[in-house]
Amino acid sequence: MNPRLRTIPRQQAAPLRGAGTFTPDALTVGARHLEVGGEHVASFAIVGYPREVHPGWLQPLLTYPGRVDVSLHIDPVDPVTAAQRLKRQLAKLESGRRHTHDKGQLLDPQVEAATEDAYDLAARLARGEGKLYRLGLYLTVHASTQQTLLSEVAAVRALAASLLMDAKPTTYRSVQGWVSCLPMGLDLIGLRRTFDTSALAASFPFTSPDLSPPDPSSGAAPGGVLYGFTIGSPGLVHHDRFALDNHNSVVLGRSGSGKSYLLKLELLRSLYRGVEIAVIDPEDEYTRLSAAVGGTCIRLGAAGVRLNPLDLPIHTRPDGRRSAPRDALIRRSLFLHTVVAVLIGEELTAPQRAALDRAITTTYQRAGITADPRTWSRPAPLLADLTTVLAHGEDPTGVALTARLHPFTAGAFSGLFTGPTSTRPEGHLIVFSLRDLPEELKPIGTLLVLDAVWRRVTNPAIRRPRLVVVDEAWLLLQQPAGSQFLYRMAKAARKHWAGLTVATQDTADVLSTDLGKAVVANAATHILLRQAPQAMDDITHAFNLSQGERQFLLSADRGQGLLSTGTQRVAFHATASPTENFLITTDPAELASYSDDPSYRGDSFVDLGIDTTNTVEELTEDTTDQIELDAV
Repeated sequence: MNPRLRTIPRQQAAPLRGAGTFTPDALTVGARHLEVGGEHVASFAIVGYPREVHPGWLQPLLTYPGRVDVSLHIDPVDPVTAAQRLKRQLAKLESGRRHTHDKGQLLDPQVEAATEDAYDLAARLARGEGKLYRLGLYLTVHASTQQTLLSEVAAVRALAASLLMDAKPTTYRSVQGWVSCLPMGLDLIGLRRTFDTSALAASFPFTSPDLSPPDPSSGAAPGGVLYGFTIGSPGLVHHDRFALDNHNSVVLGRSGSGKSYLLKLELLRSLYRGVEIAVIDPEDEYTRLSAAVGGTCIRLGAAGVRLNPLDLPIHTRPDGRRSAPRDALIRRSLFLHTVVAVLIGEELTAPQRAALDRAITTTYQRAGITADPRTWSRPAPLLADLTTVLAHGEDPTGVALTARLHPFTAGAFSGLFTGPTSTRPEGHLIVFSLRDLPEELKPIGTLLVLDAVWRRVTNPAIRRPRLVVVDEAWLLLQQPAGSQFLYRMAKAARKHWAGLTVATQDTADVLSTDLGKAVVANAATHILLRQAPQAMDDITHAFNLSQGERQFLLSADRGQGLLSTGTQRVAFHATASPTENFLITTDPAELASYSDDPSYRGDSFVDLGIDTTNTVEELTEDTTDQIELDAV
């Protein structure tokens, strides 16, 4: 045995002033380190501090990738004693200054700075603006082997030096240094430094750039969706929207900041968890992703793609039986009033509503659909059938409505309504692409899509969490029906175990309207990406950003942002695996490189030499190896 090491049995180590609870079976004590069981530890005392500090300046010690215990021992100093000691210190400093001046020597800059600080501190104490405290700061470094401990000690001392702190090893007092870092409130080293109130408040290390888990005491693997890496620490950002009081999310960022990329990354990883997702895609950016994961893509405006507004909301239960709300026929009749009003571009008058209501009832009856729910499973009539009833009625108001609806039943815009619904909006991922819709059909197409999404969300037969993603929401906000849908979803989605995700680049438009403010206020999760300087003032005021957060959002790189959940905020960088990146990227240069590859076949997923299973585990490696992910 090394003569400089000695082993203390547990029976002898326990009397160390209450340390018995934390003492292992044996301690191997060295001059500068301990072997605690099978672990090697070394302790340090901080004896030198920087002259000025900022809030959270000890944070780098907490985010160090290795295991480092940080212990602060604080004792208040009696005000009378503090005044007397400060008075004596000022007398010493002034005496030294006068002696230097009388001898004609140059003034010591350090003495001058200390004198100014002492006078400033004395003035603040006299006004009652602060108190004095004695603070001891100790560090304990842990490692599995002695060789690893040496490298960890060197790294921690270098980190302390970068913070302008002088870390001295507790030579021949290694046991006392280790005990001082245990959560027992014992300071066996006694190396203290006087701090005032503001400096002590800035020294509290209980801050971290990581997002704290809902239950810090739980040892379970983090839940939710993996967003990426934390900026400022080696941690990962896991966030579970369905664990909050509401499941809505708002994503704000300028064009090119990575909003759609982040949305598709969250979408893909939410599918791993069994979340059903519906996407309203104005720019047709989700087609490749939908094809890869076996989703349903409905591209309105494309040839042969139709949505019948007269379809009744029939729900299929898990046992295969079909059901519908008791008032399904009445609600569908009222919805058709809104459809016709959007088609003709104005509100319906009372005579028009009366004529239309009679025609709707007759149209359903001719199709064999009555108030009896057993008839609701029959094929629904078409918009052309409704106009036929209006045209052959005796009411001239109905005939006039027929003429105004002609372009949508037999004219240039009839492609969307000429037949029954071509693709049922069902599945684990439903994408509604609106890019191919003509401008004249955008209002009615948006209305039909929102109706289909709302019917899916309110389907009681679906017993799993759901998300509704609205990308480029500023386009939807231009439609009155879209604005009302966002407002209703933001208010009521939580009741149906659903969450709304709204992403837009027109931040000012969202924050300047009552509707936009309501959507933001009813979202428990806010994600802010890079912002334009022109919108930064509104963002700062709306989300109460600090100066540092404001500067971060102005200079953030693509994919970097600020995730805010109530009182917690974390800066993160969204990161995707190669397979995920292939599915979600919209970078033209990157897509062009894929199209040059001979194995690339349009929108279908192809093997580019990348493992397609457990893609998130490729990113998280051993950190999230307890999360079970399905294959893409």
